[in-house]
Amino acid sequence: MNLPNKLTVLRVIMIPFFVGALLWEHGENQTMRWAAAGIFIIASLTDLLDGKIARKYNMVTNFGKFMDPLADKLLVCSALICLIELGQLPAWMVIIIISREFIISGFRLVASDNGVVIAASYWGKFKTTFQMLAVILLIVNLPALHILTAACVWIALILTVVSLADYLMKNHKVLTEGSI
Repeated sequence: MNLPNKLTVLRVIMIPFFVGALLWEHGENQTMRWAAAGIFIIASLTDLLDGKIARKYNMVTNFGKFMDPLADKLLVCSALICLIELGQLPAWMVIIIISREFIISGFRLVASDNGVVIAASYWGKFKTTFQMLAVILLIVNLPALHILTAACVWIALILTVVSLADYLMKNHKVLTEGSI
């Protein structure tokens, strides 16, 4: 197993520790929330790092192509679901975000069956950046940052919908014609 794949596996292994820290004492322990934020940030950085290493050193594998996006979705969805539990996010927002992930994953699966790779778009990358920033801000939950946090949550939600529309418009032929 190469280094990028090890980083991906590490990200998955970090998820239960992140969830445990965030939900410790129902999120009331600020020290554990900071620990959760640290774990989330490190896990998010492994995503950035594993992709850069894999591309730079030609270490892209089928395992990495499958596990990397799955690890990302597991990390972000785990965080969002925990934030519902803590009463910091409404379920409807999280349902929209997770639904988008299922729809795009489905599109990518159909496309790959037709030998087509649907690359991540800039909208999707912006969406991921704002989702991760919003999650970090929600985790640390500082009153001085509530306006910034709310803005990042709404921007992440808007980018989720915009990136979904972008994928659907650019790739609708995957479903209608079987290829792009």
